[in-house]
Amino acid sequence: MTPEKKRARSLEEKSFRRQQILDAASALFGEVGYEGFSVALLASKAGIVKGTLYLYFKTREEVFLALYDQSLNRWSEKFIQQLPESLEDRAFCELLYETAFGDPLYVPLQARLEKVIEHNVSLDCLLLSKRNFLQEVDRLAAASADVLRLRNEQALEVIKTLGVLIVGVAGADLAPSLKGEEIPEDVQHLLASFSSRPIFVKNAERIIQGVRSD
Repeated sequence: MTPEKKRARSLEEKSFRRQQILDAASALFGEVGYEGFSVALLASKAGIVKGTLYLYFKTREEVFLALYDQSLNRWSEKFIQQLPESLEDRAFCELLYETAFGDPLYVPLQARLEKVIEHNVSLDCLLLSKRNFLQEVDRLAAASADVLRLRNEQALEVIKTLGVLIVGVAGADLAPSLKGEEIPEDVQHLLASFSSRPIFVKNAERIIQGVRSD
């Protein structure tokens, strides 16, 4: 077992230790997923005892919420950086999908955010997360308005609605993986029709067009 690291004292040290824990949590999530994730495993991964871990995060869900906030910031920054000055609606939707679902944490945590994660965190943590969310939504809308030829308030409506759509289609990717299995052709077509990508892109494009024409 890894010896426990020296307890952080200053604010800078505590901030550094908190990020170390989150880095370990991100790596652990990649190894065991949401269901297999535990505070005990995280403490071991981070090289600390559970008591020290609880100084930074009171519950497993507070760790997930902090990871979600970081993944949201990471995804929105990547998406904004890849936006050209002009883009057709479908290409915009495809870029949004690819960058959002390309992040290993954003969609898995977003899909569980309001149903599970936010129900077991402190009010202070929840408020900080919501404010971060509002800030990122504003950034995404501001970056998307001219690209989509929308007014600022229309772009804000689009980004908020597409965020809800991401949550909806993410459930399709939580089904059991059948990769490597022999699946009848009719069932293959059925599964493909419920794949998150075509559902998201098609409906996201309709949403943008509807908001623009309103």
